[in-house]
Amino acid sequence: MRSFIKGFFLTSRFFYVNIFVAILFIISFFRPELLLPSKIALALSVIIIVVDIYQLFNSSIQFKASRISPKLLSLGDDNTIKINLENQSQKSFNLSIIDELPKQLQIRDLLIQLEMKPSESKVVNYTIHPTDRGLYTFGDIHLFFKTYLGLIQRRITIPAKEQIPVYPSIIQMKNYDLKTIEQISKYFGIKKIRKLGHNYEFEQIKNYVIGDDYRSLNWKATSRRGELMVNQYQDEKSQPIYSILDLGRSMYTPFYNLSLLDYSINTSLSLANVSLQKQDKAGIITFAKQIQTFLKAESKPLQLKKTLEILYNAQITEEEPNYELLYQSIRNSIKSRSLIFLFTNFESSYSLERVIPILKRINKLHLLVVVFFENEELSEYAFSKVSNLEDIYTKTIAHQFLSDKKKMVITLQKFAIQAILTKPKDLTINTINKYLELKARGLI
Repeated sequence: MRSFIKGFFLTSRFFYVNIFVAILFIISFFRPELLLPSKIALALSVIIIVVDIYQLFNSSIQFKASRISPKLLSLGDDNTIKINLENQSQKSFNLSIIDELPKQLQIRDLLIQLEMKPSESKVVNYTIHPTDRGLYTFGDIHLFFKTYLGLIQRRITIPAKEQIPVYPSIIQMKNYDLKTIEQISKYFGIKKIRKLGHNYEFEQIKNYVIGDDYRSLNWKATSRRGELMVNQYQDEKSQPIYSILDLGRSMYTPFYNLSLLDYSINTSLSLANVSLQKQDKAGIITFAKQIQTFLKAESKPLQLKKTLEILYNAQITEEEPNYELLYQSIRNSIKSRSLIFLFTNFESSYSLERVIPILKRINKLHLLVVVFFENEELSEYAFSKVSNLEDIYTKTIAHQFLSDKKKMVITLQKFAIQAILTKPKDLTINTINKYLELKARGLI
């Protein structure tokens, strides 16, 4: 009886029918000839309700449902969740599905409606877009079904509680996989970088073919073989590539529901994957007031998994970043010349000027690329239409902020420091482009 009460729900059609019967009885006070039709309508409604209850709650009605979800969810991407349904009874039902979603998603209106025929199986999909890393708890699956009469609705709850971690974007990492970079270049903005000069690592001597660089001719081998021979070079391998993430408060600013730190985390994972496929070494440093994590650049098989775990656990702090401590850590821990991508954000020229001396010292030891962000919303506002005098003043200030950001790039370049000023959504594209460019120019 208790399970019956828990699963018993009245539909809007039930109330419409009974309101109609009630109106008939009210009218019959003034029109006695309608009393008999009113009683008949009441009796019919009771019979229909009893029949509907019997069709819904008899023991032959059986439903199965299960959630099919990935082991990991990708931050900032559309992730597909599937629900496998099976109607094990011999009747058709109109079905409504409510899946208990994690509280982080703040979704309260997910309702999937469909018709299930006798002994039919279906798979329904919906997408979620997580914007926070962490553990997401899914609850039970609730099935609400009714017959063609539609007066009563029955609920069946399928236990389906599970926890799924949201990691840095695995989907984005696969999209920018080196193996598919040629196919996606025209869609995602990956530049085709022309190699400048020779690479530094000798591979082999081979026969000359039309199109080979004549400057690579090996005259000694040519004289011995009696035919033109050229030296073949390959990209220099095993070069350390570090992503350094600023965990300070300036990285908290959100754009499209993702913080600047989360954009940097997704990009660092993609960069690590690409650099490992280029047979370089990938490493990670996170810092704020203290050095939070340090993963030495390696090219071992588990390096990408270690990188993923560090990025998953990285959290923004309310502290100011300690660049002096960062320099000391780099100087003491990174012995060979490396390519360093520093993901941070400078809101004013003054904040950059304070750390320029330290950035110059890091750049003397390694090849430093400072990556910081353009305020995309401010940029859109600055170039929108002006409607009044107040807009003119505010847009002038917005243009001043944008101009200051561009001046920061010039300042960094003046000290021979590589810089990337980018919109958050273009961060991964621009970072991978810079990495491929520096590799092609032989600067690392």
